[in-house]
Amino acid sequence: MTGLRVDHLSYAYGAKQALNDVTFSVEQGSFCALLGPNGAGKSTLFALLTRLFTSAQGTIEIAGHDMGRTPRKALREMGVVFQQPTLDLDLTAQRNMTYFAALHGLSGKDAQHRIDAALDRLDMRERAGEIVRNLNGGHRRRLEIARSLVHTPKVLLLDEPTVGLDAAARRSITDHVHALSETEGLTVLWATHLADEIRDTDQLLILHQGALLQQGLTGELRAGEPLADHFLAMTGATA
Repeated sequence: MTGLRVDHLSYAYGAKQALNDVTFSVEQGSFCALLGPNGAGKSTLFALLTRLFTSAQGTIEIAGHDMGRTPRKALREMGVVFQQPTLDLDLTAQRNMTYFAALHGLSGKDAQHRIDAALDRLDMRERAGEIVRNLNGGHRRRLEIARSLVHTPKVLLLDEPTVGLDAAARRSITDHVHALSETEGLTVLWATHLADEIRDTDQLLILHQGALLQQGLTGELRAGEPLADHFLAMTGATA
């Protein structure tokens, strides 16, 4: 079963073509890395996938639901972690989670059960009572990922989720999200410009100047060459 499908998707800002005929699919339970330099079109793609933007050119399916025809059903199956933090820093982790659950129509014991389960997945349960402003960057990111799972989506989109984190925090976050895909069947699309966040067993999309240059298993695409070097050769960018 396909978790995420994009077919012949294009988008332009006036005369500037941001995405050009992008087509790919990610099977349910797979971890897919979207690798591209800054300005490649990753954020534009995420804006289209989350319906912040719409395009008449191409189609998007989330867990079998066509974004153009049944957007509410498609969005219901999606969890999103944007590049820019969106937590309320003056609330506790628990209150941030409760507020988000309410936006999805969840309340009472059902909401609390889902919140506890999501916090447990990211090893954040013990910090539920802490003010978010007092959490470090890595724990804030874990909280955002936990929050995105409260409504039990089938597809998780993360747009450069480790920006600004140190190496240890980046590794911890990538390990947690890989585990979600492997153990819970979550379909993951992870956008990054950092090659060291990607494993050989991950599906890989290399995006450059709005076009997909390559797609397939990372280990097969790099063919023994370090991924950072392969990426640089493909795009002329710095990984």
